[in-house]
Amino acid sequence: MAVTLAPIVLITSGEPVLGDRAVASLRRQLRAADPNTDIVEIDASQYVSGQLEAMLTPSLFGEPRAFFVANLEQVNAPFQEELIAYARAPEPDSVLVLRHNGGQRGKKVLDALKGKVPTYSFDKVKYPNDKAKIVVQDVREAGRKMTADAVDAIVAALGSDLRELLSAVSQLMSDVEGTITEDDVHTYFAGRVEATAFNVADAVVAGRAGKAVELSRHAIATGNSPVAIVGAIATKLRAMAQVLGGRSAKGRPTPKMNNWQASRAKQDLRGWSGQRLAEAIQAIATADAEVKGLSRDPEYALERAIVTICALRS
Repeated sequence: MAVTLAPIVLITSGEPVLGDRAVASLRRQLRAADPNTDIVEIDASQYVSGQLEAMLTPSLFGEPRAFFVANLEQVNAPFQEELIAYARAPEPDSVLVLRHNGGQRGKKVLDALKGKVPTYSFDKVKYPNDKAKIVVQDVREAGRKMTADAVDAIVAALGSDLRELLSAVSQLMSDVEGTITEDDVHTYFAGRVEATAFNVADAVVAGRAGKAVELSRHAIATGNSPVAIVGAIATKLRAMAQVLGGRSAKGRPTPKMNNWQASRAKQDLRGWSGQRLAEAIQAIATADAEVKGLSRDPEYALERAIVTICALRS
């Protein structure tokens, strides 16, 4: 999302790295417009009454000024009231950048600015498909190419932290010539694939029993429960069943899914027949009951289900 300068710019940032990028873009625009711009940082929690008016007073040499508030969610009472008053008639030759990083504090200012100043919102990026889109955008904007398998691999390896993920992509573009492939990702980030319930599920539907068992043990050792892992596998299988059922629905309504879920389910269906998918769903249903108390050894029940389901994929 491109951000542009204005007398007041509001950034609401649930995703820190995207908020940082927006702020950095505004700084570059200020320097490009006038290298002598005086950029002032204001701490919203330590603000002293009258400070904003004093800073807005023209300087001796008349250089342009910009004010950046990085923590509007920590705004104190004096600053809150003065910001609301200032927003009614901002200085046309100054720039005030307000960044709010979440929470209820500072909401009065947000409400006062709503619809009146340019606002850029960056929500928390949760889903792998959304992270992959940002990776593809970064690569495209750099004039580079990265294969779809490489994108999936880097998201799987470093997807829990978007900042680290995008830093890794930048490193790859710096170190690798030409199109970035899955092999390049494995070369630079071998051993970094994270063990989460969803990584286990991905390995299971791909029929990689050994990898799935290895990931499940690592996932449990790092705080994931057998119940959560079984739930992730069940979610995968249900999505695949929904897509498979939709192919033969003949006009009957089918459950709604997000586009990225449907696209991934279609990929996961490779190597699966309807009969074998049904058997896999039965196996995971049995495992669900076992890990929730029916079995004395939930971890063994999970691994048995993993091996059983992987064997069903052709």
